Amino acid sequence: MKVRCDGRDMDTRALWMDGDVVKFIDQKILPHRFEILGASTVEEVAIFIEDMTVRGAPSIGAAGAYGMAVAQITGMDIQEAALRLKRTRPTAFDLFYGVDSMLAAASQGRDLVAAAEEYVTGIAEKCRKIGEHGNALIKDGFRILTHCNAGALATIDYGTALSPIRAAHRAGKKIHVFADETRPRLQGAALTSWELVQEGIPHDIIPDNAAGHFMQRGEIDMVIVGADRIAANGDFANKIGTYEKAVCAKENEIPFYTAAPVSTFDFSLESGMDIPIEERGQDEVRYVNGKLICPEKATARNPAFDMTPARYVTGIITEAGIFRPGELEREKLQ
Repeated sequence: MKVRCDGRDMDTRALWMDGDVVKFIDQKILPHRFEILGASTVEEVAIFIEDMTVRGAPSIGAAGAYGMAVAQITGMDIQEAALRLKRTRPTAFDLFYGVDSMLAAASQGRDLVAAAEEYVTGIAEKCRKIGEHGNALIKDGFRILTHCNAGALATIDYGTALSPIRAAHRAGKKIHVFADETRPRLQGAALTSWELVQEGIPHDIIPDNAAGHFMQRGEIDMVIVGADRIAANGDFANKIGTYEKAVCAKENEIPFYTAAPVSTFDFSLESGMDIPIEERGQDEVRYVNGKLICPEKATARNPAFDMTPARYVTGIITEAGIFRPGELEREKLQ
């Protein structure tokens, strides 16, 4: 992804291996500061996943793969490392896919640094292809709504939902993006907007509850979001608030797409009702920038994701092409 830092342009990924250390863009402090953090133990990698230094399903999967490489480097038991890493975030299937890929590589006696790099590079290439396929759906002049951050930060490079948007912009199409702010952690306002600024893509941040208003007024032509886990029937989990956007899009006859690499599909689950939904701490809702915004004794619920049924999904954009939910078969997606 393009990043302008200290007056110079650079091309970077969301995370990478530098010798024996996993390097992460600290996503918690964007857009105000751009800093790189390093993790040299499995526990440090796990903490960076848990505290959302790194987030987004494919990037979490990459962190899991790199964490397994660190386990091999440091002599930690591979199975123990896998269990620790899998406990960090229960919803994103890419985490389990990445860790299990490294377990398979270890059973073959492979060097896990090389195996992890191969895995991560493969995911980035799949995201590039998602952009190619998704770009074909975007017409010149389109106004596109997205929710949360499904850009390069969340997916190593290119993005899932943002990959077609990047491709359309680079192809010279005049597009405009509406980026939901995405409470309570504001990934849309802080991260998606930051990525769009780096690319020079015209956009507006909107309150989460304003999306239906703009749909109703005919100001949105399509919706593209990411996914953290997709069940066999096409139901999918994504950042909380996605379900509401899908319902509004259906009501207003606006095409609604999710974009994800094949590593996000969990064919062991028949429907999205089987997807575990992570619930995070209530203080993410009760506090904003360290300031309490509600009565001190008030409690809060904070589901991090919701499930969007397949009936609201126009299509799923993958590296293998664009599929309707009813067309999903494991063999077609390989």
